[in-house]
Amino acid sequence: MHVKEKLQTLLNQLNTVIVGKSAQVSDCVACLLAGGHLLIEDVPGVGKTTLAHALSRSFGLEFSRVQFTADLMPSDLSGVSIYERQKESFVFHPGPVFAQVLLADEINRASPKTQSALLEAMEEKQVTIEGETRPLPQPFFVIATQNPHDQLGTYALPESQLDRFHMRISLGYPDRAAERELLRGGDRRDLVERLPAVLTLPELQALQQLVQQVHAADPLLNYMQDLLAATRSGRWFLQGLSPRAGIAIMRAAKAQAFLNGRDYVAPDDIAAILPQTAAHRLVPVGNAGRGAVEQVRAMLDAVPLP
Repeated sequence: MHVKEKLQTLLNQLNTVIVGKSAQVSDCVACLLAGGHLLIEDVPGVGKTTLAHALSRSFGLEFSRVQFTADLMPSDLSGVSIYERQKESFVFHPGPVFAQVLLADEINRASPKTQSALLEAMEEKQVTIEGETRPLPQPFFVIATQNPHDQLGTYALPESQLDRFHMRISLGYPDRAAERELLRGGDRRDLVERLPAVLTLPELQALQQLVQQVHAADPLLNYMQDLLAATRSGRWFLQGLSPRAGIAIMRAAKAQAFLNGRDYVAPDDIAAILPQTAAHRLVPVGNAGRGAVEQVRAMLDAVPLP
């Protein structure tokens, strides 16, 4: 089976587990193909953890899960050195961060100190423990879930950490037909445990290379720069997008184009992924009653197409 056909098989498999959310599933796959970290924000019980687990199994990646709590320490993530009498020396015991996919469950329940420890891992793909720098496995993806900020016991993620997430998506409640299927079916966790790995690691790396080779023409880059300039104009948002955010959006747009079977980026690809890649990095101006996602969509409508 060709690697592109395997990608369609992977999407189909994920859609059997996360029913009625094909757009969000496609966004998640695009995020991982672009090499980015993913933030899933929603109320408890809509399938955030199930989706993260299904993604790691379908991609054939080594998976670990950490339940973030107020008393979670940075060493609980990265690991510790313990003195072993037989060896008469300290031996390092790696923590759950040493996995290809780290599910950070309810990330905004951890203290800022632990959040910043995860930040180093996400940005540098390495951790520093007791003065020694240790590289993380390749690839290294963080899939974090968080509850809405108005829930008890949550610490809002600082802007610097939100900026490290390539995409933020929300699953929302299922529609009536999808919910009927969930009610009729068995436990989704059992289904996830039985999922086969669709891709091997070399196949995933080959797909990521193909995504990087997707072409972006000059008129499209002009459009991208017009959008970045619009975020910085002061009309829509308090602060605009950084160049790093612009690069992240282009990588996601290339992955979106690739999933749509094209070897070039179209304006539609940018429009499709901009709310998921930009909104969590932006604070809307004034009190228009619109959230960041709605404000990004309004800005998209206002910026002329190439």
